[in-house]
Amino acid sequence: MIFHVVSLPHTLTTKEFLSCAYTQKVLKFCAMMKSLGHKVYHYGGEGSAPDCTEHITVVSKQERQKWWGHNDTSKEFYDIEWNQKLEYWSIPNARAIKEIKKRIQPKDFVCLIGGNCQKQIGDAFSDNMVVEFGIGYEGTFAKYRVFESYAWMHHVYGLQQTKNGQNYDTVIPNYFDPADFAIEQKEDYYLYIGRLISRKGPHVAAEVCKRLGAKLKVAGQGAIDVTPGTILTKEITISAPLLEYVGTVGVEERKHLMARAKAVFVQTQYIGPFEGVAVEAMLSGTPVITTDWGVFNETVIDGVTGYRTRSLGEAMWAAKEAERLDPQKIRTIAMDKYGMDVVKYRYQDYFKQLLTLWDKGWYTEEYDPTDKRELGHFQ
Repeated sequence: MIFHVVSLPHTLTTKEFLSCAYTQKVLKFCAMMKSLGHKVYHYGGEGSAPDCTEHITVVSKQERQKWWGHNDTSKEFYDIEWNQKLEYWSIPNARAIKEIKKRIQPKDFVCLIGGNCQKQIGDAFSDNMVVEFGIGYEGTFAKYRVFESYAWMHHVYGLQQTKNGQNYDTVIPNYFDPADFAIEQKEDYYLYIGRLISRKGPHVAAEVCKRLGAKLKVAGQGAIDVTPGTILTKEITISAPLLEYVGTVGVEERKHLMARAKAVFVQTQYIGPFEGVAVEAMLSGTPVITTDWGVFNETVIDGVTGYRTRSLGEAMWAAKEAERLDPQKIRTIAMDKYGMDVVKYRYQDYFKQLLTLWDKGWYTEEYDPTDKRELGHFQ
């Protein structure tokens, strides 16, 4: 199989762009498909370094500087509008179309991650299957769609007033490299890591730790001013006597912070499509304390890998109970569900099934969706 994967214009497809979950999905998707022997063409920013057959630059360093030079992504989230008419979408889209046309063959897949902002690309390749391969956003358009969770798929169905199921939609969870995480000796602190906005719930973590007299380490973008025990953001003030702000962190810093924490708070207030921090914590053998809606009903096994809570009192109880949970069991469960070496076969099976549609569509011949043989057996 051959995949043409278009990344996002405002990031580079590298491990360093940790704060953009979709960039990380592109990075790992390319690696997974290539590891299975498929050809992978990546279209993205100059300086990207995915594991692929060929990287094709469609956004220069100078253009990124022009469009986002003022945006210090180590402190703030990306200053981007999701409007396909803006030049930082339309220009890379047009270049991607031109470059894909040089390489595309019948039955190749065009894989997009930008939703409606990349519809221009999808429209240009109506003779191929265009797949949105990691949907955790609302603006979708493709006939072939992979959602991050069932919660999000049904949320989007509701938004789009889709009352019947769509045959070629599927759910494949987000995926992670277990080597980026490890089990370590626990230390006496809790952790919040993520954007410092109210909808992510850092203030809940701070309030729990304040009432318990516990230490809370906080990492993430959005801090305007930091004083002992207090973080000021544009939107909220996060405060607790034993709060420590550690800034934004890289892969190694994240590994140790997560592994040594007693628990990680992921108190997302909205309907979360995936909320990858929870799985990252579990891969570190660390329990998570989440809310009880959205994806968490699919990712968090209550009382095993963490606790889903609905009140401050429940979150306080969960924080004290977390140390009872088994770190090795938590990590093993997470690896078995979200490790790249597991999820890559789910993607391969999905694309194999799509290939069977070319001749007879939905009336295809018998197909075994559990087949996980090596690539050479079904080429």
